[in-house]
Amino acid sequence: MVDVRMPQLGESVLEGTVSRWLVREGDFVKREQPLLEVATDKADTEIPAPTAGRVARIAVAEGTIVAKEGLLCQIDETAEAEAQPAQGAGAAAEARPAAPAPGSNGHDEGARPLSSPSTKKLARESGVDLREVQGTGDRGRITRDDVMRAAQGAASPAAAAASPAYPAAAAASPAAELSQLIQASGGFVPPVPGVGFGAYKVPPYTPRPGDKVVPFSRRRRITADHMVYSKVTSPHVVTVAEVDLHETSKLRDQHKDAFKKAGSSLTFLSFVCAAAVRALREHPEFNARVLENSYVVLRDVNLGVAVDTPGGLIVPSIKQADELSLRGIARSIDELAGRAKSGKITADDLANTTFTVSNPGLKGNLFGGAIISQPNVGILRMGEIKKRVVVVTKDKEDSIAIHPVMFLALSYDHRIIDGVLANSFLWRVADILSRGEFEV
Repeated sequence: MVDVRMPQLGESVLEGTVSRWLVREGDFVKREQPLLEVATDKADTEIPAPTAGRVARIAVAEGTIVAKEGLLCQIDETAEAEAQPAQGAGAAAEARPAAPAPGSNGHDEGARPLSSPSTKKLARESGVDLREVQGTGDRGRITRDDVMRAAQGAASPAAAAASPAYPAAAAASPAAELSQLIQASGGFVPPVPGVGFGAYKVPPYTPRPGDKVVPFSRRRRITADHMVYSKVTSPHVVTVAEVDLHETSKLRDQHKDAFKKAGSSLTFLSFVCAAAVRALREHPEFNARVLENSYVVLRDVNLGVAVDTPGGLIVPSIKQADELSLRGIARSIDELAGRAKSGKITADDLANTTFTVSNPGLKGNLFGGAIISQPNVGILRMGEIKKRVVVVTKDKEDSIAIHPVMFLALSYDHRIIDGVLANSFLWRVADILSRGEFEV
């Protein structure tokens, strides 16, 4: 018996999701024949058979996350020779239908649709059967636009109203599973996205001319489930501080050219991250995560920095950020942002974040309460930096000046963080920034 295990699918990729099985138990396969499709954050991959034989056991279901070296299936290589007589034995052949060719879903290999892995992924996420799609690409290849058109055409009013698969699809999501679990235990039942809550049900969507159905990408689906989980799990509280950046701005102006020559950008984000790291060391309860009946204060400060990429928002982290200087933090932010936007971010970069700073960029707004990135207990969101009239006190005399001002919003998990601690943490971040207390 040969074990087929999850291979290493890329540098620092430690797991993959079984997106689709291309064979069934009992099927005979050839060596190098695709057995299943596995999805990671970076790509879709077909896992081939390491040997010819009969699929004796499929160990994991579709949708299961499997770690590297985890068992996927088992192949009986001694059964290969028995496949030929069995297929010509008449009654034996009739007893079990011939196994479909991988990816054909019961059709012969000649009928297998031509499409790229990314198109197949989009079709699965959109609920589109590629066998029913007319390809417009070269040699009849099915393109992403073909799948999008098929998905829009499938969303008819009657289908949406009847919606037989609607509850099933919702039940497959983490939010729905959490709802069922809480309901079974007699606790509060949260609303299920796209379905409703209690007596309230979301009305079905009725397509209209000009509407465009945009299927969730895998990253968007993961993000959506994460955000729903976070809001249901953590009682969010938001507190806001107004920060006068005059001193920090002067410090930045003095050193930004030198940083640029050294290959890194001295941004206000770098200063906020450096201030947050110092405040985390002084308020270690913010560098924590909640367990079932306790919480753990974490040793390492791994500061997550939200980065907007073409594929959506991701949060790589600066490891041991409290051991870095302002220059080191600035350089790390540049490196992470560059790798993220070029698609070269690794699983290690995204792992083990303990606290997050979010920057809305140049087109920001006054302030906003961000959703906590689980399993963290806090996230700090920057607002826009704008020149405002402020009161300056010097030698007990007040005067009016125009300074750059920013609002910082801290979202925290009220299960373990109380208001006094949260206000103290945010006050300290603002104090460091207002004083410009940084070693450059």
